[in-house]
Amino acid sequence: MEAVKQRYGAAAEALEEALCCPVDYDPRYLKVIPEEVLERDYGCGDPSRYVREGETVLDLGAGGGKICFIASQIVGPKGRVIGVDMTDEMLELAKRSQPLVAEKIGYDNVDFRHGYIQDLATDLDALGQWLESHPVKSAADYKKLADKQAELRRTAPLVADNSIDVIVSNCVLNLVPDHEKPQLFREMFRVLKPGGRIAVSDIVSDVESPEHLKNDATLWSGCISGALTELGFIDALADAGFVGAAFDKFDHTPWQVVEGIEYRSVTVLAYKPAADAAAQKEAVALYAGPWAEVADDEGRIFRRGERVTVSGMDAAVLRSGAYADMLIIGEPEASECCPPAPKSGGGCC
Repeated sequence: MEAVKQRYGAAAEALEEALCCPVDYDPRYLKVIPEEVLERDYGCGDPSRYVREGETVLDLGAGGGKICFIASQIVGPKGRVIGVDMTDEMLELAKRSQPLVAEKIGYDNVDFRHGYIQDLATDLDALGQWLESHPVKSAADYKKLADKQAELRRTAPLVADNSIDVIVSNCVLNLVPDHEKPQLFREMFRVLKPGGRIAVSDIVSDVESPEHLKNDATLWSGCISGALTELGFIDALADAGFVGAAFDKFDHTPWQVVEGIEYRSVTVLAYKPAADAAAQKEAVALYAGPWAEVADDEGRIFRRGERVTVSGMDAAVLRSGAYADMLIIGEPEASECCPPAPKSGGGCC
């Protein structure tokens, strides 16, 4: 992580072309953003286009604030945007640009916070303030530090449980050490509201990167060798509890090819199940085609044209997110004259 912090700290001061992956953004939202923020954009996609008016948005690895400032305009004055980053120089750039953007759009709904995206409970500024008056000089002091961190995580988390409508991130998740990536996805799941979603633009590989590439600090900090595989990314989301994960954008042309391994930009969507799902009634799901059959994340098989009774919890999942238009959902006691009607309406038979 130190190599990543150093490289992106320097990139906040001077443009580094090697970190850039060409992306087209809606020009309407760029007009109010300072040029130095636009120049220090090191993303590989545009997750801001998945944001909706009035939402609370969390940007993981906010950097200089570009995606936050775009999202700020989309959610409007009734919405909120939280940007989390570990790099002091990037946060300084974002915070000094914040009042300039707020003045132009007429409101300030952005909050930049200092922390690691794989630990969204620890407020590094609050912990740092405590350390100023409680320096660690012994094993006993270290124990006090650990206890204080646990207390802060519990009583004043950087991002609270179930508080976010949508998480966005732009070419950052790959920078997290492999052994901390499972915790990263669990933290994302924790802070999302039930029914919330993620829209993550990142780099993935077609096969696993070998250890000698992962140990190359330049390749890792350059958003290459730390990338999850395509399948690994989806599996990591499922392991954390997400449902309906899907590649909404998939660049067929690789961004980089290293030793025959293809690294490309994707945008992944996934959802946190709704909280009240268990209280809903059983329902009947029917898959209309065109495939002969499909399977969901729980392993249930839906054969084309066959009615399947599902629990209230499963029905809520299948009515939302990526599944919303895939299956026809109706009540078990629905008329036998025809399948449950699709959302678009229409008469029986």
